[in-house]
Amino acid sequence: MSNSKKKATGYDKFVNWKMLIIPVILFFVILALPTSQGMKKVGMQYSVGPKVVTNYISEQLFGSGSATVEQWQVLTARMMEQNMRMGALSKKRFMSRNEKWAKKYKIPVDSVNLAKARDYVEKSISDEGFFKIMKSAYELRVNDLNYSNLSDRDKKNADEGTWKIKVAIAMVVFVVFCFMTECMPLPGVAFCIGLILVFSGVVSRSQVAGLYWDDAVWFIMGSLMFATAFVKTGVDKRVCMLMFKKLAVPNVRWISLIFFVVISPLAAFISDHALAAMFLPIGMLLYQNSLTDEIPEDKELAKMLMITIAMACNVGGPGAPSGGARNVIMMTYLTDMFGMDIGYAQWIMYCMPFVLVMIPVTWLACNMLFKPRITSLAPAMRHLESEINKMGRWNRNQIWAMIIFLVMVFGWFTEKAFYNIGIYPIRLGIGVIAVAGAVAYLLAGVVNWRDYQEKVDWGVVWLYAGAIIFGRTLDQTGAAYWLAQSCIDMLAPLGMSEGLPLMLTSNGLTAVLTNLMADGPAAAAVGPITLNMASIVHPGTTFLPFMAMSTAVASSFAYCLIIGTPPNAIVYASGYLEPKDYLRVGIPMWFVANILIILLTAVYWSGMGFGNLPSF
Repeated sequence: MSNSKKKATGYDKFVNWKMLIIPVILFFVILALPTSQGMKKVGMQYSVGPKVVTNYISEQLFGSGSATVEQWQVLTARMMEQNMRMGALSKKRFMSRNEKWAKKYKIPVDSVNLAKARDYVEKSISDEGFFKIMKSAYELRVNDLNYSNLSDRDKKNADEGTWKIKVAIAMVVFVVFCFMTECMPLPGVAFCIGLILVFSGVVSRSQVAGLYWDDAVWFIMGSLMFATAFVKTGVDKRVCMLMFKKLAVPNVRWISLIFFVVISPLAAFISDHALAAMFLPIGMLLYQNSLTDEIPEDKELAKMLMITIAMACNVGGPGAPSGGARNVIMMTYLTDMFGMDIGYAQWIMYCMPFVLVMIPVTWLACNMLFKPRITSLAPAMRHLESEINKMGRWNRNQIWAMIIFLVMVFGWFTEKAFYNIGIYPIRLGIGVIAVAGAVAYLLAGVVNWRDYQEKVDWGVVWLYAGAIIFGRTLDQTGAAYWLAQSCIDMLAPLGMSEGLPLMLTSNGLTAVLTNLMADGPAAAAVGPITLNMASIVHPGTTFLPFMAMSTAVASSFAYCLIIGTPPNAIVYASGYLEPKDYLRVGIPMWFVANILIILLTAVYWSGMGFGNLPSF
């Protein structure tokens, strides 16, 4: 009947209390459960460990605690403690640190004190003596830190640290359940994350607002704004025709393959955020212009095009070190902890085959799992051609839209390199450049604010802001580290503590965490644990660099949740996808990717070897 009530979807849904009560109960049950010794230990390491270790190093070097020594001496101890946490135990790694590095880890520093610290370490501590102090500091933090030996104040801090981990774990259960069932609107879940953290005392009211914002959130906001400008001016139509007009048969299968072939290799070298933002309006345009009077709606086609763009971005990242922070983090860990270097070209030689295999596999999966009624996009191509003919030549707004976009893309690709070589005095970040581009569209008269207000999915912006604070909480409280340590300790007695089973455990754990938090922190949480285990069971072998690369690759398997990666969030802004659509293709591809990286290690990597290292 025409008067029948239409089923609510997406943001039109109200809270489903019958479902929401389940994660609410689970949240409080987890908080009420007895705290494990492992959780208490990690809570102590994260809340009290830095202070205790800094004090210990200060006493070893200068004969007095960190509260009474000079500023440059405190700086020396704090830098050594941070190096110890990163597994960088050698004097050589300490001497390579600079002001930029110290500021990155929030260590108060100035050039005079840094020079004194470096000079002291260079002249007064031998390589062997430095390593011995760092090793004993590591043992203190990981094994010798004892709750009963702490002062009352430190015990209180340790208890608070343990409570924060418990809240973070309970929050994981609550958020993942809500995301999978959509029992409440997803932007509402993002706000619940902040409310949980404030009400539970994990963060203060003044901290929570700042934690919601990040360069990645600014990027998603800016990219959705520039997509609005593209659509309004018709530039998306022109770009789409340039890409696909040469196709003899514009079938949806071939168009989705072109998405994979173009996007995935590029994602190894440039930002996957940028690629998702660039191709989103093209995917939406193809769908909207493929509909006919006979088929006025084809949800499967829309979902297939959107998921294809997201998956093409996700599978390309492991191909080169520049494909994501996770790759550089694991390369740095390997160098800092074991003195082994993986070169840029060497990384591509090992990891690009994974991308090349994943392209056809993921493409086949997308085509098998989504069954659109419309298979030929030829009508869309004809419609676009007639629309472009009506437009005539490029007009002023289209030219400005393209110029601003090209400047923005140039900034995305070069801002990090230009900062590192000194062309830019400050690091801009891709998010700032995206928002600057959105403002430039306003200044050029290409759009007005009404366009942004009506066409940008602000719910997605807040959704990803919630993902940022969620991931940061897991990382900073030590909850991610506790999860990693607990899983590996649990699986060790099952014979999974060495060789390929250990790598499979590490990869699977990383691949789970990366769906809950940013890929970099996921790799950072698991990497030190598994690399240390690898160095115990297979010391000085190819297993160490293989473990570093496989952990980095696994941290790109964020296929299953909207919050797993910015491309997932960006394509969700199209309005055509539901959370279960990510699971539909994400779960099978998650398993395929984990199996593929083990096969790659066992066959291709082991066959190639690594430098002069013996095989494991």
